[in-house]
Amino acid sequence: MMQGPPASKLPVVLRLPLVVQLMGTGAVAMLIPAIHALALGQHRVAQPFFYGAILFGVLAVLVGLATYQQPVRNVARSQLLTLVATYLVLPVMLAIPLHEARPSMSFFNAYFEMVSSITTTGASILDTPRIVPDPIHLWRGVVGWMGGFLVILSAVAVLAPMTLGGFEVMRPTASSGGRPGSGAQLAKATEPNLRIARYTAKILPIYVSFTLVIWLLQVTSGTGSFHGLMIALATMSTSGILPLKSMVDMGISIPAEVVIFAFLILAVTRQVISLPFDKHYFPSLRNDPEMRVALSFVIIVPLVLWFRHFIGAIEVNEEADVLASLKAYWGATFTVFSFLTTTGFVSTDWEAARDWSALPTPGLVLAGLAIMGGGVATTAGGVKLLRFYALYKHGLREMERLVHPSSVGGGGRIGRGMRREGAFIAWIFFMLFALSIAGVVVALAFAGLRFDEAVIFAISALSTTGPLVNVALDNGANYADLGTEAKAILIGAMVLGRMETLAIIALFNPDFWRR
Repeated sequence: MMQGPPASKLPVVLRLPLVVQLMGTGAVAMLIPAIHALALGQHRVAQPFFYGAILFGVLAVLVGLATYQQPVRNVARSQLLTLVATYLVLPVMLAIPLHEARPSMSFFNAYFEMVSSITTTGASILDTPRIVPDPIHLWRGVVGWMGGFLVILSAVAVLAPMTLGGFEVMRPTASSGGRPGSGAQLAKATEPNLRIARYTAKILPIYVSFTLVIWLLQVTSGTGSFHGLMIALATMSTSGILPLKSMVDMGISIPAEVVIFAFLILAVTRQVISLPFDKHYFPSLRNDPEMRVALSFVIIVPLVLWFRHFIGAIEVNEEADVLASLKAYWGATFTVFSFLTTTGFVSTDWEAARDWSALPTPGLVLAGLAIMGGGVATTAGGVKLLRFYALYKHGLREMERLVHPSSVGGGGRIGRGMRREGAFIAWIFFMLFALSIAGVVVALAFAGLRFDEAVIFAISALSTTGPLVNVALDNGANYADLGTEAKAILIGAMVLGRMETLAIIALFNPDFWRR
């Protein structure tokens, strides 16, 4: 394998600290809504974004000149702290033009909106999105899109060398020579800027190309240009950020939903774009553990939901309506897959099932799918499919040992490691995730929310599936009605859900703070 140039030979921009690079990227991105608002003749909206691009661009240059030659004593600690700062501090910069462009929105609400976007949660406090200018929706979508790319980049370039973010299941601590965050693992985290630059050059063209393809297919299927762009940004980043409250309000057609469904596969497993496209591509993809788990749930859960509605349709003598039956099944399949990838899109035919059977749709099923989440090193949140697969394989192995206590499990060293140490770490993460839900629920209850509301809000924040609140709660609760305390709690929960609990715990490892 060819080695890249040493870090000292990289361009000056790539030698800057990651947080400075992100500041510069955010400043340049402010020109996108500025140009869009200028094209629409909305000069009052364009000015804050244009001035913000200049101001924060100059600030990024000054900070870069002051820091680009400073040595980093602890690479792993610096990288994890940079990610925490990205999700907590960078949104302050991103929220300033948003607040200035829409003065009726308080700065704290604008900050909440930007944290939600950059963590790809998609939880919006805009309760009347129709009256909000399109450039502001575009800014939310662009920030969510950039946040999705940052999630992928940080997973493969930052968390993977430290065996965090789900990689600890495939490379368990016992067989890899140390625990996550130990000296053996941190030795792999050298030359971070070189690694980040290499993965950026590899992933960014694919990420941009797929976004453009989705946009083109959306426009071809009859979706408007602006709405098609917003859907493309939300699909690639799994942020679910839309310019209206739902896809029903946008009038999305079934062909457009098919396009979204096809590209949401990218959030199921990283192997979709990492496998070589040859005659072994589809067999390898079919044998991927995450793809198999996702396929099982996408087949089984919609069938169960459809059968439930079919029983209800018999009671109201509507079981012979074949068209309504097909619409109900497609609506369930699309919505289940969307929430499994923590995107939060709801099919326009999701309500067709309720009309067909006169039964309500169970929102807790979607909450469970959001907790399960998508693939490792993808934009999806949640517990991740690979961890559930490790627990499943461990359970099968334990049942086999009940019948054959002296048997030897196959699967090679990696397979055995996944069933043992990998399953053990996956179970620890699942318990930490459950404890995180319990802690956020208690905090939200103290902030004045009812128990059922607190549970759904906590799950939506920790799984980064903001639209879950609008589907799982029938009492009309939304983020705009929350108080400042509840929003502050959800900000912390969104960052915790995106960073993952193990990465946060790794910051408390004593090895991280030793010289």
